[in-house]
Amino acid sequence: MSGVRILVGTRKGAFVLTSDGKRDRWDVSSPHFAGWEMYHLKGSPVDQNRLYASQSNGWFGQLIQRSDDGGKSWKAVGNKFVYDGVPGTHQWYDGTPHPWEFKRVWHLEPSLTDPDTVYAGVEDAALFRSTDAGETWQELSGLRGHGSGPRWQPGAGGMCLHTIVLDPSDPARIFVAISAAGAFRSDDAGKTWRAINRGLRSQGIPDPNAEVGHCVHRIAMHPSRPNVLYMQKHWDVMRSDDAGDSWQEVSGNLPTDFGFAIDVHAHEPDTVYVVPIKSDSEHFPLDGKLRVYRSRTGGNEWEALTAGLPQSNCYVNVLRDAMAVDTLDPCGVYFGTTGGQVYASSNAGSSWAAVVRDLPSVLSVEVQTLQ
Repeated sequence: MSGVRILVGTRKGAFVLTSDGKRDRWDVSSPHFAGWEMYHLKGSPVDQNRLYASQSNGWFGQLIQRSDDGGKSWKAVGNKFVYDGVPGTHQWYDGTPHPWEFKRVWHLEPSLTDPDTVYAGVEDAALFRSTDAGETWQELSGLRGHGSGPRWQPGAGGMCLHTIVLDPSDPARIFVAISAAGAFRSDDAGKTWRAINRGLRSQGIPDPNAEVGHCVHRIAMHPSRPNVLYMQKHWDVMRSDDAGDSWQEVSGNLPTDFGFAIDVHAHEPDTVYVVPIKSDSEHFPLDGKLRVYRSRTGGNEWEALTAGLPQSNCYVNVLRDAMAVDTLDPCGVYFGTTGGQVYASSNAGSSWAAVVRDLPSVLSVEVQTLQ
């Protein structure tokens, strides 16, 4: 029987949760890298034993960790980042050089075809790629060379490249999102880039229709329809049917259209999930009721999913990388909260149960379907 592995990154360590295909009982490993911020963990889609993790600490800097045995053991890699073709002189805490003082790696995205190739989005915003399983990294400098870089601004969480989406039908196509700059697409494997923000509207910038300056929180894609993208923006849920060339709002009947996480059902490309929160200043659910909203029509029409979720006095948040789906049937949906809960649904969101409670604040949730 197939199984599921949930990779959870928190403020104070990483946790690996496993279950069989029934997904009704879970084993929780002891914390990995206890005390460290684990911003993101993600597994290779072509090798279920290969995992990558972003580990950071305010005193000791940034490391990449790699596991080749499904999280049983880890190896520190990734100290050799080459920035714009030039290795730098700043030293990691262990004495090895890295090129410039980026604050952290926000997101790791393994290749869809090669377990040794992985992308990293960092703060301040830049994109790197490793082709040797994380040992060395080269910047895809064409992104910062796009020309709009001087107009990029930090969002409340920093100027971070937090989303990387790879097109399964076209190995040369990459989508990224930067807060607060917007979304960008490369059609030549990262050599050149174009801004894909037409149709986005943003308050608080001099030109709300500007090419860049939009605070995009997250982009999601269904692999069967790579030209259809969904976006949770700083206010507004958006959809593109032309690979980001244009966007239209699909917030519809959501009670609030502010949030961070967005994802797509594994088998139904028109079924989308978001977790609305009250506002950009009050990062908690409206009326203290934790609700996931699901659209089965690709947006505009949304239903609240509440069974098993707290419906009073709940003031947690769900961050941008803290929602994921598995590929079993029925589709499993998972999310983590800043209150340390990880919720799972084995029936596409119709009901929920807490897999684990009282973890440190959850930064990311990723899922692997195990064979």
